[in-house]
Amino acid sequence: MTARQGMKNLYGRLEKRHKAAFIGTVLLGLLIHLPVMLSDIPNHDGLASTYFDQNMITSGRWFLTVACGFSSYYTVPWVIGLLGLCFLGLTAMALTELLEIKSETAAVAVGGLLVSFPALASTFAYVFTLDGYMMALLLAVLAVLVTKKKKNGFWIGALCLAFSMGIYQAYLPFAILLCLYQSAVLFADGAWKRDRKAVTAQIAKYVGMGILGFAAYYVILRVLLLIQGKELASYQGIGEAGMAKEGLVSVVKSIYFDFVGFTLGGGVFFQNVFSLAAMILLGLATLWVLFRRAAEQKWFARIGFYGILLLLAVAIPPCASCIRLVSPELNYHLLMRYQWVLFPILMVAFCEKYGENAAKGEPARSVFSWILAGAVTVMIFCYGLADNVAYANLEKKYEKTYAYCVRLLDRIEQTEGYYQGIPVALVGVVGEDSYPVTDVTGKVTGNMIGLSGDYLLYTGENYQAFIRHYLGATLNVVDVDRMGEIYYTPEYEEMDSFPGPGSTKVVNGILYVKTENARRD
Repeated sequence: MTARQGMKNLYGRLEKRHKAAFIGTVLLGLLIHLPVMLSDIPNHDGLASTYFDQNMITSGRWFLTVACGFSSYYTVPWVIGLLGLCFLGLTAMALTELLEIKSETAAVAVGGLLVSFPALASTFAYVFTLDGYMMALLLAVLAVLVTKKKKNGFWIGALCLAFSMGIYQAYLPFAILLCLYQSAVLFADGAWKRDRKAVTAQIAKYVGMGILGFAAYYVILRVLLLIQGKELASYQGIGEAGMAKEGLVSVVKSIYFDFVGFTLGGGVFFQNVFSLAAMILLGLATLWVLFRRAAEQKWFARIGFYGILLLLAVAIPPCASCIRLVSPELNYHLLMRYQWVLFPILMVAFCEKYGENAAKGEPARSVFSWILAGAVTVMIFCYGLADNVAYANLEKKYEKTYAYCVRLLDRIEQTEGYYQGIPVALVGVVGEDSYPVTDVTGKVTGNMIGLSGDYLLYTGENYQAFIRHYLGATLNVVDVDRMGEIYYTPEYEEMDSFPGPGSTKVVNGILYVKTENARRD
């Protein structure tokens, strides 16, 4: 068999729904994310990642360096973006198979929601890790798919989950929510009535896959840390995993409040009246299908039906935010909330699976299908629009940072006593007293980490990296501990804030540069 025949045979074995999921995801991804893929507009973390080997084992990401190695360790947004979209297309195919989606339209809807959700835009802001993160997402979905489809697939699924977490732990909730949905579908299909032993065994496989996967991830992590002679970092509470100072009850309570707060008031799940209306319409359609299914199967007369609904309502928030249980001090930003996209995706899957029986007669089915298609289309459009608003702001952040740093570098070089290589002390923030806020996208980008705000500069290292890579000059910025000593000296406190006339001066052989507000609260 020739290579051409092999490729043709492989393509022919794919079902139309799989092809639609992959092609729809990649094409919509290009339409939505092309601006950032064709530009070099870094965020604050990207400034120091022009070349980065991604060895993040101290953050628990022991496989990230391998996952990102396919695109090299250079920040090349076009290549990384294409790889990421391909991984995302494969994820859409896996979801289509896992959720038993039959129609090409629903498959495209799954891919469209997956590729447009604003959490992906935030990931694109950290484009230097995008391809690795999308591989992690694919592995998380494959973990559930293999566990479901293969008799002893939970062993392979556990390995997939372990390597997914070894790239980025934040996609663990993605797998957990999918397992929860698959378990609920077993009851909705009536499998519990037919064979309780088989249902129990299948749910046990999902649980076993999760436990084994987490155990394998942790064992590999500890072995690699020992080999490299390193310890887990304290960043985001990773090094103190499981040590909740407030107590388990307090952590669980915060999870529920956070879940409701982000879902209803986060400005991401829905951003405007159109996306809100579409989400409500999709939710009502799902409830209608559930009601029809319950009436058909006579669930309303069974106490177990209400118990399952209550169990789902109680379980979903901690499943979506389970990382908080092992790392309570976590700053749960948007990159870690990609699993929220599963809620509309699972609604689509549920309606597609059971909606045909719920809508009796061809006119009703036609109206129902148009309602679903319209709601999902509006949501994809609104999400994609929010993504591009965020990208527009990221570009403006870069332009403002560039103009600011050109002026600042010129002032530094004109300071009396300056010489190439002189130690430079600066905090890193840009003072709002001298430079007022000009970002008008706050309502859209407020919770989109890496894409909001006015400037790319938050630390002295940010200045150092930006000026080096984009202005071609080198600053010898003092370390944080030394800056901490300088920060409270009378000489520094009395200085003007840039661009004031006294915002730079040499003190004891160190060039002080004050960029923050002249007055401190």
